[in-house]
Amino acid sequence: MGSFIWIPIAFLVIATILSGVFIVKQQTAVLIETFGKFTSVRQSGIQFKIPFVQRIAARIGLKIQQLDVIIETKTLDDVFVKLKVSVQYVVIKEKVYDAYYKLEYPHEQITSYVFDVVRAEVPKMKLDDVFVKKDDIAIAVKSELQEAMLDYGFDIIKTLVTDIDPDAQVKEAMNRINASERQKTAAQFEGDAARILIVEKAKAEAESKRLQGQGIADQRREIARGLEESVEVLNKVGINSQEASALIVVTQHYDTLQSIGEETNTNLILLPNSPQAGSDMLNNMVASFTASNMIGESMKQTNKPKPKDK
Repeated sequence: MGSFIWIPIAFLVIATILSGVFIVKQQTAVLIETFGKFTSVRQSGIQFKIPFVQRIAARIGLKIQQLDVIIETKTLDDVFVKLKVSVQYVVIKEKVYDAYYKLEYPHEQITSYVFDVVRAEVPKMKLDDVFVKKDDIAIAVKSELQEAMLDYGFDIIKTLVTDIDPDAQVKEAMNRINASERQKTAAQFEGDAARILIVEKAKAEAESKRLQGQGIADQRREIARGLEESVEVLNKVGINSQEASALIVVTQHYDTLQSIGEETNTNLILLPNSPQAGSDMLNNMVASFTASNMIGESMKQTNKPKPKDK
């Protein structure tokens, strides 16, 4: 029966020993206290503490953590704006004691510094500059936090201004300004395009008129050359220049009548169009040429210089 008494005692001793064994996870540090006084920091792996004498005071994570802080402040041009600042920080492995015992509420402490820096920097800037210089704000926050939090065992990895949210009316006004600027730019492009079209159209019309004039000039030149050759041919058979010219005109008149007759849907009316029109035209032209020659001879005689008296 005496042997049975030792069995519970053995189990109690084993349980007590096992209660002193604990495991620390990777990227974690454990603070051990002996009767309420800090004793040591245990790193990852299997560890042992004295049962009933030592206890685990805290488990501190060594991974990078992120704290998002939303601050409302006013810009230089009196616009209220909300900024979201993300602070990425980590407990320094060698300063776990400071991180736990020196600072009770690290989140509140970091938030206070972020508020202080942002509300000191943003009122110096106009709203547009806040968007442009958000990286400068983030750098200022990190610089201030880095200097302050190192003493408490925290390292500031990075700070980011992740959101800038002005008042709804301000955003609407900014959108209207942006839309107006884009409409202005579009109108300028449309105006330039219209001007280019007008200029190019004018150039095309000018070139068309030039080519048309050149074509008419070439046509008249060829007609004159043809008339000259026709007159030379008629002169060779004893017809003088006046009669030849009249004959050519009459011939062209009848050629015109023939061309009009070949068109079935023409609306052209040629006046006069009587059978004797060609004969009258020829007689009138001959009379005109004769009168013209007589007037020319008379003017030559009138303008002829008189001989000087000796």
